Amino acid sequence: MKDFMSKVAVITGAGSGMGRYLAVLLAKSGCDVVICDVNEDTLAGTVAMLKNYNVAVSSHRLDVGDEAAINALPEKVIAQHGKVDLVFNNAGITIDSDFANMPEPDWNKVMDVNLHGVVNMTRAFLPYLKERPESAVVNTSSIFGMIAVPRQSVYHATKFAVRGFTESLAKEMKGTSVQVHCVHPGHIGTNILSAAKVNPSEEKEEKKGMFARPDATQEEQGEAFRQNGMHASKAAEVILNGVRKRRSRIFVGLDAKLIDLAQRLTPMHYDKLLPFIFLPLALFRNKKGLKDLPVEP
Repeated sequence: MKDFMSKVAVITGAGSGMGRYLAVLLAKSGCDVVICDVNEDTLAGTVAMLKNYNVAVSSHRLDVGDEAAINALPEKVIAQHGKVDLVFNNAGITIDSDFANMPEPDWNKVMDVNLHGVVNMTRAFLPYLKERPESAVVNTSSIFGMIAVPRQSVYHATKFAVRGFTESLAKEMKGTSVQVHCVHPGHIGTNILSAAKVNPSEEKEEKKGMFARPDATQEEQGEAFRQNGMHASKAAEVILNGVRKRRSRIFVGLDAKLIDLAQRLTPMHYDKLLPFIFLPLALFRNKKGLKDLPVEP
């Protein structure tokens, strides 16, 4: 896809992080945006950031774990915008818990949002995308769709599945007008850690997960995670450049590229290489946002 001018893009998880900045950068490029999020307050913040761009904006409260709500969305979008050219399945959540102690409802919730939401959004909008001369489905997996760490079993299950679903769909759509992209973000400065649910039965236990620091609260760890990651606007820029260049897999950040290499070179022992990837890159990662963008509310 050469450019986004006069296109219409649907974005889930647009109330913060990469989803918010995908909306901003697309609007800056002349693309009408349909922004969706379960949190109406943060969604309103994204709307405020888009007010100075001369594009059509519609916002929808959407729980991507709700299949009925997803199935009702395309008709609303077509009524408001007349077409759909791009769908960014970006919404995601996680839970910090050992698998053995994870309540089944929590497992199912993450599966519904991270996996079923992607599949159901793709199914709902694909007929409309096929009608366009050029269009794209952009699904967010993760570096955790390439490697695994403790206490993130359900997140890994969803992100590996999104990767497999997306790569298969890309093969099915070959020769059509629909581009299909799988995004693997590395450490991006979003609020996913601060928003993560923690298993209440384990709150006082010593944890050995990737982000566990016994000397810090979840809020402190979440803020440190956000501050030390690639700025979400930079991540959104990388994703959109990947769509422009028709890259089927889009690695966001040097850490994502190195992790992909590590798991290819030593698929059973890549965990021994992770400290040599994450720790040095934390010192050099670009944590500043893009210039000339609206200030977040």
